[in-house]
Amino acid sequence: MIWVIFATLTLLAVSFLALAARTSTDDVLDEPDPARVILIDQLAEIDRDVARGIISETEAKTAQVEVKRRILVLEGQSAPPALAQGRTSRIGFLLALVFIPAVAAVYYGTYGNPSISSVATADRQATLEERARIIGLTEELKSRLTAASNGGPSEGWMLLAQTYTRLGFSQQAADAYAVVAERPEADSAVFSMWAEALITFERGVVTPVAERAIDRAMELDPLNPAATYYRALALQQSGKSAAAHDLIIARLDAADRFYPWMESLLAQANRIGEGIGRAPISLTRFAPALNAPGPSQDDIAAAQDMSPEDRLAMVRSMVSGLADRLKDEPDDLDGWLRLGRAYVVLGDRDAALGAYQAAEPLVAPLPDTDPRKQTVEQALQDLAG
Repeated sequence: MIWVIFATLTLLAVSFLALAARTSTDDVLDEPDPARVILIDQLAEIDRDVARGIISETEAKTAQVEVKRRILVLEGQSAPPALAQGRTSRIGFLLALVFIPAVAAVYYGTYGNPSISSVATADRQATLEERARIIGLTEELKSRLTAASNGGPSEGWMLLAQTYTRLGFSQQAADAYAVVAERPEADSAVFSMWAEALITFERGVVTPVAERAIDRAMELDPLNPAATYYRALALQQSGKSAAAHDLIIARLDAADRFYPWMESLLAQANRIGEGIGRAPISLTRFAPALNAPGPSQDDIAAAQDMSPEDRLAMVRSMVSGLADRLKDEPDDLDGWLRLGRAYVVLGDRDAALGAYQAAEPLVAPLPDTDPRKQTVEQALQDLAG
């Protein structure tokens, strides 16, 4: 019985195609659904984020599932497109007449079974309902924070912003972070997350507002890895790829041990370096940092519980130790380069300029293909400007 119904429906569908082929006179193309195009582009953007090391494979899979679900919802809400009125190739019609029923029959024979319940549809519906519930709770939280006489606690606004981020509402997330950024207790992390939301909304472009947020994040904590990442991105977009590469290397040099974020910065450095002819770098180069003498295991364990201020003080101490060693070993070119990059991260331009000036005579006899020579020349140009 099911095959009779199947054949009847197929015959009806082909008949409608034949009628359209005979009566159409003008070529009219269906307009693409812009929302669907944007969602498909988001899938490609997720792949690019993985390639750039911004997100992990696990995070990418989760994000891709969410975007695909949104595409399915969009398609479910869309009305069936009208048949395009245009001249239809008879050859194409004959192929469709034979090919479509054949493929449909094979597909149904392989996968079709009306006795099986739509488990996937049920799961998708449950997920959509859960997302709708979260969105409702999020909007309720926003209403309460907005209505609060004291402006609402910063913790509430941060939770709101992070929830918007997970939902993919980057503009709303940026607005929520902006509220906290205006408060005196806002720390470096607030400004770097605000910058990230702004850049995400602008599809990777660092706007002037985002750049100011990055600057403030770096000012509050020069060792904030997220701020370093987006400062490097801003430098690259302004045509200063060499300075962006040096900044990342300097931040990696300043690490007291391995951190997961180092992999993202390393991927960014190698991507930028490839574009300016610099050799790839390995993570094994950077922990412990500065080679001056390295911290003990007890120092590393203690650093894990340090506040950003204490950790910064420890890094300054290590930089000072490297500077003292170079007074006795002035021919250590790599040491001067590490010192210069460290001073750049710490925001001490004069000290960084001095370190690169000390390295300048050491790179003079090197061939022009040596990346260290290019690094010193570019750093002197940037710092003197």
